[in-house]
Amino acid sequence: MRRRRSTPKEVPEGIWVPKRKRRNRREKRRNQIPEVPSQTQHLIPRRLKFSSLQNTTSSGSRCRLEQPQKLFPLSPHCCRRALTITVKPRLMAGWLLCDSHTCILCHSSLLVCRMSNGDDHWQNPSLPMQKLQDIQRAMELLSACQGPARNIDEAAKHRYQFWDTQPVPKLNEVITSHGAIEADKDNVRQEPYSLPQGFMWDTLDLGNAEVLKELYTLLNENYVEDDDNMFRFDYSPEFLLWALRPPGWLLQWHCGVRVSSNKKLVGFISAIPANIRIYDSVKKMVEINFLCVHKKLRSKRVAPVLIREITRRVNLEGIFQAVYTAGVVLPKPVATCRYWHRSLNPRKLVEVKFSHLSRNMTLQRTMKLYRLPDVTKTSGLRPMEPRDIKAVRELTNTYLKQFHLAPVMDEEEVAHWFLPQEHIIDTFVVENSSGKLTDFLSFYTLPSTVMHHPAHKSLKAAYSFYNIHTETPLLDLMSDALIIAKLKGFDVFNALDLMENKTFLEKLKFGIGDGNLQYYLYNWRCPGTDSEKVGLVLQ
Repeated sequence: MRRRRSTPKEVPEGIWVPKRKRRNRREKRRNQIPEVPSQTQHLIPRRLKFSSLQNTTSSGSRCRLEQPQKLFPLSPHCCRRALTITVKPRLMAGWLLCDSHTCILCHSSLLVCRMSNGDDHWQNPSLPMQKLQDIQRAMELLSACQGPARNIDEAAKHRYQFWDTQPVPKLNEVITSHGAIEADKDNVRQEPYSLPQGFMWDTLDLGNAEVLKELYTLLNENYVEDDDNMFRFDYSPEFLLWALRPPGWLLQWHCGVRVSSNKKLVGFISAIPANIRIYDSVKKMVEINFLCVHKKLRSKRVAPVLIREITRRVNLEGIFQAVYTAGVVLPKPVATCRYWHRSLNPRKLVEVKFSHLSRNMTLQRTMKLYRLPDVTKTSGLRPMEPRDIKAVRELTNTYLKQFHLAPVMDEEEVAHWFLPQEHIIDTFVVENSSGKLTDFLSFYTLPSTVMHHPAHKSLKAAYSFYNIHTETPLLDLMSDALIIAKLKGFDVFNALDLMENKTFLEKLKFGIGDGNLQYYLYNWRCPGTDSEKVGLVLQ
């Protein structure tokens, strides 16, 4: 005899779930992955399990969610298997209830729409399909625009509200000319730009140890992180002084934002002067760096105000061009470089998940693969001294002439950027038998804070700076740079694929990174260039 299924008379809170006997059939149906339909099709699940939370409207009345709901996948790639979701109803204009949810399996967005008939019962939407598709497309566009663009394809979907108002080329612009986008201004705004209520401008005197410590704390806790939030740059106070106070620095170019009530530093941007050659033009401009806004204020749109304010302060000094870098794509990169990494301490890098073991590789074999000699092999290699400044300047400016984007340095700048400082900058020159300087290598120290690791708190990284060669092969010079960095206790050696670096990266067992660094010019239009034609390194 066929058994009769008993069904409760009243269904509390959600949809009734059948007894155990039909469980296998239900699971089989749930685990089945249907083909991706066109955007006009709906997914109508047989049953939805709701949370035990009270389902109430904004007016406080109880909603009896007895009717099946239509789920409209916003992404054509949604696996459409998210049959168990939590719905928190919100009554919206026109009695249309739309809630966005995330697929619990593929993390795509889902849109739940229902209509009220006025009697606290939810019915299937009576809106025309075209209207629902418009809602889907709008939410898909909104979803696509969340987060920074990491490549040109993502950038094409973004709307750059701020950068569209600035003198920078558009992303889709084809550039064949060279020159300023806007003419130099005769009348520059004298008053600072307005900040959101509750905040105030402050010019930071980095000669004050307490102010310097405040800036260090802001950057240490809020500056650049990797995409997985595992590492964050840890600029030391001494490094910040080196990076922010080169020859010609100005106090007013260290621009901070504080909370008016407690004077807490919550934002910063800086500019330093530089002579930059862009193709055949040498321009006096500034390098913009260390744009940082406290994490809790990212929604206040403080960053655009910081950029406008530093631009105003630089314009007051008669400078109207700037160069800057970013890990995200903005309008419009003049060049894109890729980071490469060379393991010096493989065990630590694996433990902190900076890198991972390759297939069929054990830790011991990996350590053997990256082992380096204990001594350098280039004869005449020694640390740079003050007496080398003139020769290093000549080597640098002569060598950098072959690139499309490069600095032009005087002796004072060479002394500042290259004379060795412990835990900041290391420079080694090659002196031949006749006492002439023929080559030099340099790298700066920039550790990263390791977050969420019980044992390791810091990752000591060396960053390739300027490496100039005339007689010593660049491969030998950089091999010695790795040996020196290893002897100094560095965990990893990082380099961009600019200048001639591509000639040694793979040969010296560098691994390609997953992050790009875009170079940008402000108020200057010129054709883009390849990474090997970039001769400029910013900290």
